[in-house]
Amino acid sequence: MRAPFRFPEDLITLQQAWQETYAALAQAPAGAGTTALRRRLISLSARLCTHPYWTEPAGWRAGGVELRHAAHTHTPAAGREAAA
Repeated sequence: MRAPFRFPEDLITLQQAWQETYAALAQAPAGAGTTALRRRLISLSARLCTHPYWTEPAGWRAGGVELRHAAHTHTPAAGREAAA
């Protein structure tokens, strides 16, 4: 069994913001003017993929699924805000 991944708080927060934005885009009615949501999703995707955590040897392929799971089940620390 592999050791669990330990993700930095800011990376989990970014993934949560991505998942929330994706869900909002999926729920938006057709013709609802989703340009801002699509742009935010692209921006968050770029920030996720270029986060310094991924320069470590494990890399995105080893931790991508675990990050999405951690973001889904993570309870943020008190006083923290979602990624801007």
